[in-house]
Amino acid sequence: MRGGLPLAGVCGWPVAHSVSPAMMAFWLERAGMAGSYVHVATCGESFPNALKSMKDFGMTGMNVTIPHKETALKLADSASEAARRIGAANLVLVTERGVHADNTDIIGVKAALDEGGWTPGDGPAVLVGAGGAARAALALLADLGAEIRILNRSPDKAAALAEEMGANAVVQPLSEEAFALEGAGLVVNATSLGMKGWASPHLSLGRARPGAVVFDMVYAPLETGLLKAARAHGLKTVDGLSMLIGQARPAFEALFGAPPPPDDPKPLLIEILEGRA
Repeated sequence: MRGGLPLAGVCGWPVAHSVSPAMMAFWLERAGMAGSYVHVATCGESFPNALKSMKDFGMTGMNVTIPHKETALKLADSASEAARRIGAANLVLVTERGVHADNTDIIGVKAALDEGGWTPGDGPAVLVGAGGAARAALALLADLGAEIRILNRSPDKAAALAEEMGANAVVQPLSEEAFALEGAGLVVNATSLGMKGWASPHLSLGRARPGAVVFDMVYAPLETGLLKAARAHGLKTVDGLSMLIGQARPAFEALFGAPPPPDDPKPLLIEILEGRA
């Protein structure tokens, strides 16, 4: 404990770029609650020790980010249904029975899609990517009964993921992106390509339905090339901060014992990201 205050953090490698500590501090201050939330930088070899040491350091738990999400689930003493289904944990909690793994990413994806106003009746959903970030999106889209199309460099990997997740999806290589986006009502980028300026012509956004929603899970940079291209096509856009904030709300309650206040941290986070840019 830090001065007797609840202590939590976000664990990853690298992790210094994460704006989660600023977001959690914002909510703690607005709620008038005591507590601290810090960066916990751990490479692969040190991550198991970080989990074991949470109790010794008086931590209530940690959010978990790249590249430790799958390892966190494997090392935990217990796990929620959401974590087991997704095959990864973005939240680990200290309990009397050991480390408990949970996953709030599905809640984060839903918050982002709700912000965009997308519903399954608005047209097929195109999911770009089949890595760890794609799992929560695929699970939610399957639960909603969406028509799912997955674009991935390795179709075999995407097909294996869909089978593992029990999702009925049409899988296509990135070279078939024009066909996959035909009439799409939703495009979700679950890759890190948004950080590299990836956008049209790599995706034929003009083939999507008018008013389609384009959601990029990346939040640094805040305005990815994909989102910029989507706006140029007159499409709705949702950035990665919406998912970050959405998944953080239940995590805050689990870590600090009370729900966060309704105050929106997004303006603060945007200011931080723009300052870095």
